Amino acid sequence: MFLPKKRGTPNPNPVKLSSCDFRDGQQSLFATRMRTEDMVPILRQMDDFGFSCIEMWGGATFDTCIRFLNQDPWDRIRVFKQHVTKTPLRMLLRGQNLLGYTPYPDDVVGRFVAAASRAGIDIFLVFDGLNDIRNCRAAAKAVLAAGKLVEGNIQFTSSPVHTVASFVRTAQEYVDIGATAVHLEDMGGMIDPVTAAKTVEAVKHAVAVPVHYHAHCTGGMTEITYWEVAKAGADVLDVDVSAFAMGTSHPAAESIIAALQNTPRDTGLDYRKLHGINTYLKAMREKYRTSATQMAGVDINVVEHQIPGGMYSNLEAQLKEMGAQDRMEEILKEVICVRKDLGYPPLGTPFSQMCGAQATTNVLLGKRYQVVSKEIKAYVQGRYGKAPGPVSEELKQLILPDGEAPITCRPADLLQPVYTAKQAEIGSIARTEEDVLTYIMFPQAGLEFLKRKYGLA
Repeated sequence: MFLPKKRGTPNPNPVKLSSCDFRDGQQSLFATRMRTEDMVPILRQMDDFGFSCIEMWGGATFDTCIRFLNQDPWDRIRVFKQHVTKTPLRMLLRGQNLLGYTPYPDDVVGRFVAAASRAGIDIFLVFDGLNDIRNCRAAAKAVLAAGKLVEGNIQFTSSPVHTVASFVRTAQEYVDIGATAVHLEDMGGMIDPVTAAKTVEAVKHAVAVPVHYHAHCTGGMTEITYWEVAKAGADVLDVDVSAFAMGTSHPAAESIIAALQNTPRDTGLDYRKLHGINTYLKAMREKYRTSATQMAGVDINVVEHQIPGGMYSNLEAQLKEMGAQDRMEEILKEVICVRKDLGYPPLGTPFSQMCGAQATTNVLLGKRYQVVSKEIKAYVQGRYGKAPGPVSEELKQLILPDGEAPITCRPADLLQPVYTAKQAEIGSIARTEEDVLTYIMFPQAGLEFLKRKYGLA
């Protein structure tokens, strides 16, 4: 247990807090629909508060900007940089997948990272959905070449093939490619406090870099977990201001600050300074209520289905559009089966989307794998990386012809450079390198966006 700290004495080991409000917070609660101009009014207050960083880009933000908001995501970084001058800006980067769902060639990865760095990203939180660090090397190399920070994000999940030892190995592999910190990300809020604390303690012992912890509140255990991982030595916790906290999102900054006061991990922050920010963000929750998740309270079943907060709200929206919102419970049960068949991939991006989409297809068609998505086929072929556990024989027989074996090399080694060819393909519609990269990552949505951007639609 914590021994109380004498009031007024300096704290040599405070827990730091990272803000996820503008990226994962809004992604988890209302499908990333918050517009850039609605973030600006409180940026200077956020900058002054004392967060270790502000995560505001990556994940689904890019796709949502061009597909739904008709806003240039690259401009969002520059707008933030105008108002946030003291606090580092962080983005979530899906390793070789960048901000998409499939691997891109190394030339695209290098150019994308360099462009994001020039725009104003300071910290790149890099991960691979399978914890296959081969898929993070090119991105990490490009980040270091740009003089920015690499932080390695471990997909922290539970399954028969994931253990404390496996997470320690992943942390060590991240440090080997230049990570200056490692994160344990419980994307669904399904890891119990004891397991989380044991894992943090083991990772802290194994690597000589700060250890961050990130979890959603879906399962109802995460505030207890944050207390336990703070005791176990976690250096940084990911939070949201209370208006954007809890539910499928993360713990509230105010609550964590209050809980840790007068302990050896006292943050030294004053939660009262968040009052104005929280009042503003409450109004934003109301403004974007039509996009809000319908999940309320706690879903302890996340321990089994493991669907992360951001994916949960998006799946709800998609089922609503199809008039199938009443099938959610069936689909979540099917997700468990699909994940097992795929060898227990962590359900971060893109595998939460892949498993969710395949489970939805299985349920709505009434037959398992009658139709198999191209993404699932590519996964079984090894084109996303090494599966954590064995893939079901049924799927292999269905997808791999004549007993063909999956590939075992780094998937990007099979990809040829494409930037120059895609630049020629898009032609004068793309007027900057950022435009070309937008088109490469999202060919259809990106092309439509660029035409609107330049009045060509």
